[in-house]
Amino acid sequence: MISFELNGKAVEVDVSLDTPLLWVMRDHLKLKGTKFGCGMGLCGACSMLIDGVSTRTCILPIAAVANRKVTTIEGLGNPQMLSTLQQAWVENSVPQCGYCQSGQLISASALLNSNPNPSDQQIDDAMSGNICRCGTYPNIKKAIKAAAGQQLGVQTFDPSQPREGAEV
Repeated sequence: MISFELNGKAVEVDVSLDTPLLWVMRDHLKLKGTKFGCGMGLCGACSMLIDGVSTRTCILPIAAVANRKVTTIEGLGNPQMLSTLQQAWVENSVPQCGYCQSGQLISASALLNSNPNPSDQQIDDAMSGNICRCGTYPNIKKAIKAAAGQQLGVQTFDPSQPREGAEV
C-alpha cells in the first residue's frame, strides 16, 4: 500500500511498487488527463508535478511518490474555474490536437511556480523536454508570458461571466 497526496487529497493505492505512476493514475485512479506518449520519459506528455517539480511519470515507479505531493493536470484547475495559466493557454490558442497539453501545462506551471517572471531563454529551457507535434511552441511561449504577467494561481477566469473586451 502506497500513501501520497494527490491534487491536495490523501490517497492510498494497493498496486505493485514498480507500477509506473502514469498507469496508477489512469488505470486505478481513473484520472485520464495525463497522457502516454513515448514510454521512455522523453516526450513530456506524461508529466506530473511531484513536490512541485515536473516529472516524467511513464517511467517513475509508484514507490517513488510515497508520502509526497503529486499534482496532475486535473489538479491545476477545472472547467468552471480555470487557473491563470490555463486561461492564458486558451487565450493564446495553444491547443491544437491537445495530446501534449497536459504535460505542457504541468511543465509551464512548474516553471512559473519557481520563476514567476521567466525570460524567453528560461521558458525555452524549461519547456525543452516537452514535444508538441503540432508545433505550437510560439503560442506556448506567449501563453507562459501572459500568465507570468498575472499572479499565477490567484486570479481565475469564470467562463460563465463575460470578460472585458469579450463579445457577448
